[in-house]
Amino acid sequence: MPLLPSPKFKRPNFLFNGHLETIFPALFRKVTLLPTYREKVETPDGDFLELDWHRIGSTRLVVISHGLEGSSNRSYMLGMAKAMLAQGMDVLAWNYRGCGNELNRKAIFYHSGATYDLDTIINHAAPEFEEIYLIGFSLGGNLTLKYLGEKRERNPKIKKAIAISVPLDLGNSCDQISKTAFGLYTRRFLKSLQKKIEKKSFHFPTEFSIDKFSSIQTLRDFDNTFTGPLHGFCDAEEYYQTNSSLQFLPYITLPTLVINSKNDPFLSNSCFPEALAKKLNHVYFEFPKHGGHVGFKVKGRRKTYYSESRAVEFICKDR
Repeated sequence: MPLLPSPKFKRPNFLFNGHLETIFPALFRKVTLLPTYREKVETPDGDFLELDWHRIGSTRLVVISHGLEGSSNRSYMLGMAKAMLAQGMDVLAWNYRGCGNELNRKAIFYHSGATYDLDTIINHAAPEFEEIYLIGFSLGGNLTLKYLGEKRERNPKIKKAIAISVPLDLGNSCDQISKTAFGLYTRRFLKSLQKKIEKKSFHFPTEFSIDKFSSIQTLRDFDNTFTGPLHGFCDAEEYYQTNSSLQFLPYITLPTLVINSKNDPFLSNSCFPEALAKKLNHVYFEFPKHGGHVGFKVKGRRKTYYSESRAVEFICKDR
């Protein structure tokens, strides 16, 4: 597919760079949307996942996956859910292991390539719906794209997918995050991750040794110490190489849209594969000039962000 024209949505004047476009919505956007009910789903390995359902009785379902250290109640998740509900679709926003209200049971947590959990969620929800659409933000975008490109049985009810602010190249993107904004983003993520390691260490002191945290300065350090070994990888590099969605894009066989803004402070240059994009048959790419990371706030009083209106357009067009 040729690259889609870079959209020229207007951002607010006061959000004049990618950092502000990233930080402002994360800190100040408020979206009120209570789930119709919450559900705990058991996984095949004896763990569980926490789900938030937003239901209006539709036969169409949108499954939304959050980003690193996110959850189903983040403003970007609720904003997307509201936009899809307005189009007459039910929404399922799920939490990765350890990201909901309860600590997960097993001596693991979540990671960028844990598509087995996304598969569990889809198969759990599928019997009630005729069509399923997938939306993923950041880490959840990588998860979604990898899931669609893997050699596995997938539910035929899945029709389209959208991935927003995706670190297609996990290793280079982790390094990019750690060196940008004087390490501000890295420190924020590590602070949140450290709290989870501390909680898990009470139950699994060997696997989640809090003493190891003293030597961690970057996300790559964290993945080298915890994420990789905990989930069966030798180190961070093997984890990145195995799970980066960039390598799975050629094998995606249903309409998929990737939206990565050029001023996203989290993404490396390899997350804008223009040459590859032109060779793919089913994956569309948009690389807008502005938007930040999971930002895309539009100028004016509109409550719908560009990423939300574009997702609605892509899903509903020629449905």
